[in-house]
Amino acid sequence: MNVYDKAYELAKALRESLEVQDLKAARQVVESDSEAKRMLDDFRSRQEGFQQKMMAGEEPSEGDLDTMNRLYEVISLNPHIHRLFEAERRFAAVFDDVNKIMSDALKDIYE
Repeated sequence: MNVYDKAYELAKALRESLEVQDLKAARQVVESDSEAKRMLDDFRSRQEGFQQKMMAGEEPSEGDLDTMNRLYEVISLNPHIHRLFEAERRFAAVFDDVNKIMSDALKDIYE
């Protein structure tokens, strides 16, 4: 058994999964709706800046956290963005599960 062949099989299975297909479709819908795309791009930009500050060791203020949470709630009211966020959440769950399965299988190496 070749580990690399199995890794490529897993990658293919992920690409062909319902979760990835839903994620691609949801992204296309947002990309085709200029208002939804603008809102999402603005949110992602703010989110990235927020994360960069945290990585630099800056603790977010209560107001910053509140602002991001409210912004998330507002843009989630857009049905296209809401669908995208749900698709991202479902894909992340599958990806996390796969990572956990692989990590658990190798856990005994370090014990």
